[in-house]
Amino acid sequence: MKHLFIVFTALMLSTVSYSQFEMSLSTGYAFDSAGMKLGETVTISETENSYGSYGEGANVQIRGTYFFNDSFGVDLGIGYLHGTDQTVSEVDLPNRNVDAVARARAFGASTSIVYKFTNNFYGRFGALLKLGGKTEAVIYDKTVLSQAEVDAFGIPLGSYSETNYKEDFHGHFPLGFVGALGYKFNLNDNFQLFVEAEYYGISLKRKDSEISEFNTDIVLADGTVVLNGFYDIDNLPSDVNKKTTYVDNLSNSNTDSSKKLSQKVPYSSFGVNFGITYKFKTSTKKQNM
Repeated sequence: MKHLFIVFTALMLSTVSYSQFEMSLSTGYAFDSAGMKLGETVTISETENSYGSYGEGANVQIRGTYFFNDSFGVDLGIGYLHGTDQTVSEVDLPNRNVDAVARARAFGASTSIVYKFTNNFYGRFGALLKLGGKTEAVIYDKTVLSQAEVDAFGIPLGSYSETNYKEDFHGHFPLGFVGALGYKFNLNDNFQLFVEAEYYGISLKRKDSEISEFNTDIVLADGTVVLNGFYDIDNLPSDVNKKTTYVDNLSNSNTDSSKKLSQKVPYSSFGVNFGITYKFKTSTKKQNM
């Protein structure tokens, strides 16, 4: 027991003597990794799949890293992803035009093990968790009215409805993987610049969605709006649900259009980050050298 206490004390003293805490701030851009099908592009002659990942976009991260010795440490980070527009639906037909995109606005956290291969070259890997945010869909829909519809409105043939709306999608909290390799450039005893390549492997299963904005105008062929706000957020069309819930099982006899089968959407990405690190304490070993 005495020997065990001596060994434990020695390990603790060694950890304290080498311990060092760092704070890092970075920004970067990530591209989709192994993009999955997100939507379709439809023309009069063909239909084409569109692929991507909602993890593509610009990000900002702040991380705290605690090193136990010259090589090993643990890292805790939080970040924000400002995703780029991904095509969900693009329709270009004589009687209909649709432009629907979706983009991520997400907060996440990661916890990683950090290993220094040299004083400047390092790697880190660990778990990634989405903390909050949404996937925001922005839809424009222009549909030429039928003969019966223009007769009902008392307007000329060639008139159309023009709909703009936004829908926010939320998901279950997922667990993913994060890995990075980086290189640091020493500025002085406390500051370092760094560049790193980072990989995120994560998918999100949808939980629910809600329409946040909705407006439909009735427009003449020359672009004149004859009826503004024919539909709005408080007066939706009968086939549009303000809220939708996504489930894993759905009865074949289900008639509730506000319930749909859930699906996983990709957030995986590969990107490059640039940032600065501040070291709060330099290890005793280095100070004595």
